[in-house]
Amino acid sequence: MNKSYRGGIVGGTGMVGQRFATLLENHPWFHVTAIAASGRSAGKTYAQAVEGRWFMDTPVPANMRDIIVKDAQDVEGMKAEVDFVFCAVDMKKEEIRALEEAYAKAEVPVVSNNSAHRGTPDVPMVIPEINPEHTEIIHAQRRRLGTQRGFVAVKSNCSLQSYVPAIHPLMKYGVKDVLACTYQAISGAGKTFETWPEMLDNVNPYIGGEEEKSEQEPLKIWGKVDGDKIVNAASPSITSQCIRVPVSDGHLAAVFVRFENKPTMEQILEDWKNFAGEPQRLELPSAPKQFIHYFTEPDRPQPRLDRQLENGMAVSVGRLRPDCQYDYKFVCLSHNTLRGAAGGAVLLAELLAAKGYCD
Repeated sequence: MNKSYRGGIVGGTGMVGQRFATLLENHPWFHVTAIAASGRSAGKTYAQAVEGRWFMDTPVPANMRDIIVKDAQDVEGMKAEVDFVFCAVDMKKEEIRALEEAYAKAEVPVVSNNSAHRGTPDVPMVIPEINPEHTEIIHAQRRRLGTQRGFVAVKSNCSLQSYVPAIHPLMKYGVKDVLACTYQAISGAGKTFETWPEMLDNVNPYIGGEEEKSEQEPLKIWGKVDGDKIVNAASPSITSQCIRVPVSDGHLAAVFVRFENKPTMEQILEDWKNFAGEPQRLELPSAPKQFIHYFTEPDRPQPRLDRQLENGMAVSVGRLRPDCQYDYKFVCLSHNTLRGAAGGAVLLAELLAAKGYCD
């Protein structure tokens, strides 16, 4: 597929915005032509705006260093230079909703890493391998907004990206109950050990709002498009605990599942091995070739060893075994700022572009 789009990053100076910049540096379809951030950064070059707070392992992309950062509120200025934008801003939810809709109403499609619009009934919240058909709701959203091109599409919370992909191929067995305990890296809070030294030798048992997202968002992902809205699935019942751990990148989840029609372990392993979604069929640039990797070693997956699997876009699973209260239990891992954040948003943008929504 021969596609080329001018992309913008709104919120380009934060950790996720920086991750967008590094992922898009050599992207075959998307070329960053504009970057926006808060008024504090506006008017500076991108290199100046992130000086002393560049969190990535690789340098500031050479083709973005000299881009003059705009104010994120300068919708018309951004519109003149982009075909669509990625959004990863740090603002109050109502402000984010207003900003993203302002871009959409200016006919600039928005692919958002933010949570503000995840509950909006006509905004698709998409894990591309799992619910690509939810992009169809964009037609209804455009009618509401009065737009021809503009829309908002969002990715889901990073915590559930570890376990929802592993559960999804098993839904045909009637998943009834899920218990998921997540152990989440500090980059999920936009932090490093340099900026959050009190997390060394420590565990924080509370991440505000995370458990509600982990329990509710999967039901929208497994829901159905019904007219002008997405109707959440009624099941499974999900309960969670979300814990911050002293790891730089990578969210681990301990998962317990109960089925209506209990499969064998061999069936589960075969379903994971064979599962592929639309990104794999379309061969999207950021799609992992094998979405779900199962490790037979008893001490895998581990964040340091496995988070970069398939450029950080695959989900790792291990330790599948029977459980005395649920039917089965297993452990999952995903890279929270790649698959779980910027990488997942780039893959969503590729899906939307392949389907013609960004034309």
